Amino acid sequence: MCMDTAVLAVRPPWAWREFLYQAWFVARVSILPTIFMAIPFIVLAVYVLNILLVEFGAADLSGAGIAFGAVTQGGPIVTVLVISGAAATAMCADLGSRAIREELDALRVLGINPIQALVVPRVVATTLVSTLLASVVAMVGIIAAYFFSIYLQHITPGAFVAGLPLLVGVPEIVICLVKAAIFGLAGSLIACYKGMSVGGGPAGVGNAVNETVVYTFLALFAINVVATAVGVKATL
Repeated sequence: MCMDTAVLAVRPPWAWREFLYQAWFVARVSILPTIFMAIPFIVLAVYVLNILLVEFGAADLSGAGIAFGAVTQGGPIVTVLVISGAAATAMCADLGSRAIREELDALRVLGINPIQALVVPRVVATTLVSTLLASVVAMVGIIAAYFFSIYLQHITPGAFVAGLPLLVGVPEIVICLVKAAIFGLAGSLIACYKGMSVGGGPAGVGNAVNETVVYTFLALFAINVVATAVGVKATL
């Protein structure tokens, strides 16, 4: 299925309407959970980091640490959690429902490839939205960390802002976006595969959704380890 998706993604006809609908759907179900998860995730990290930096007398480096953590790990990891918990499960349930209603077989009888009509738009849309969500997480996390550090832990505002670009540059931002795109690609492929291969009636759809969450979590965290190692080696 992954090979068919890769081949059909660059072969016309393209399901533009389905792509736009799926992009809007993934963004709609993911944007608020992403923001609400990014704030406590990054704020907890900045709280612990600032305590250590104050003990070492290096509180002025708070901005550098938060920017590095939010861009390299915070954005992709929060994207992993939201995509696997919200978008991928909804995608699997939708395709699973179509499968048990034999809609996929009906498409094949009509000469329509279900992968080209249903899977490709979902995979491309999720990959694009995941990349955008990682940017949102990084920005929201840094803004929340700024206010938390300045007003609750009394970090100097100028030092915080001046430290933001010390450890984060264009390579780190590119790696963050690439990781998010890979996460979206992997999560959507797992969800589509589990949805299209569902069996056992309505109970099978529920089992497929649960399996999608577990498999997506495992796959994306493993990918994060490999991508982080490659990214660190590439930017040294």
